[in-house]
Amino acid sequence: MVGACGSVATTTVVGAAAIRAGLAAPTGCVSELPAFRTAGLPPLEDLVLGGHDLTVTPLAKRAELLAQAGVLPAALLPALAPDLAAADAWTRPVPQGMSQRRLIEALADDITAFRTECGLDRVVVVNVATTEPHTPPHPAWASAEALRDALAADEEPLPYSSVHACAALRAGCGYVDFTPSTGCRVPALHELATASALPYAGSDGKTGETLVKSVLAPMFDRRALRVRAWSGTNLLGGGDGAALAEPERARSKTESKSRVLREGLGYGVDGDVHIHHVPALGDWKTAWDHIAFDGFLGVRMSMQFVWQGCDSALAAPLVLDLARFTALAHRAGVAGPVAELGFFFKDPVGSDVHGLEEQFERLRTWATSVGGAA
Repeated sequence: MVGACGSVATTTVVGAAAIRAGLAAPTGCVSELPAFRTAGLPPLEDLVLGGHDLTVTPLAKRAELLAQAGVLPAALLPALAPDLAAADAWTRPVPQGMSQRRLIEALADDITAFRTECGLDRVVVVNVATTEPHTPPHPAWASAEALRDALAADEEPLPYSSVHACAALRAGCGYVDFTPSTGCRVPALHELATASALPYAGSDGKTGETLVKSVLAPMFDRRALRVRAWSGTNLLGGGDGAALAEPERARSKTESKSRVLREGLGYGVDGDVHIHHVPALGDWKTAWDHIAFDGFLGVRMSMQFVWQGCDSALAAPLVLDLARFTALAHRAGVAGPVAELGFFFKDPVGSDVHGLEEQFERLRTWATSVGGAA
């Protein structure tokens, strides 16, 4: 995991360990649904977790802080201490003070060592770091050759997420961007992934308000009810809320949230998505949406909903799902974007399908088919 000491990554490690020990049910893990029992997914208990972060904090300490905040059950932690220590052993600081070329090499070497020394069949790199600011395109993004030349000249053409994506591909790994950051959405990295027969997926995990939108928008469409306006207000605490308080970081997030409506309804509507940082909320988030729509004979009506959830607890099971499905894609030789994993994302790479039920059916059909062929 990129951002391996953050709240989402820590919750993922604790959750995987608790499920493995029989201390928790796999609630929220889509990959554990009966629909995927014949897909040949790698078992949850076989996953080995580690990663990189800018600043490395012992996971036991991070877990303790999350337990104090009510995010994790404190009673679980003593029994899981060995699992947290094992993940700590493979959590490395991101090297500093070197060119992007050397940084990519160093990260790829770490990933390769992780795979070799742990005796793993394959590695999936999942980006759960803080959303990065919008990065304007660089000429080196145009092709793999242009990127190689720029890196060889010690230029720095890639944003942080794409550095990690490039390192993952160089190490022969699948890559998943759970954030709205650039990641593999660069022509040069797409070319590298397809040429290397490596899968990638993203972007921006669908965990709360947008999850509800992806169900409700097709409902209005199927019932021939014309939506006139759809406005949303999001209150976020924690590090994600602080990061998204910066307009440049929030830009990609609000764009991906809005895209679900345009695709689900088939037309644009009035209304904006607003994100506000409320530090007192901690790891929790609240979304309030107001929907104005027309019914029969032009009668004007409205709908409102409130979604409140713990961001880390919503995201962590999906990280485990994505690791398993991407490993399946890698084993089957899938190259490039895995469109069927769009079920998990606000802005699915390689797909323009946004309705949740249709996305789920595509995921189920694909996983069963690929799993049988792998």
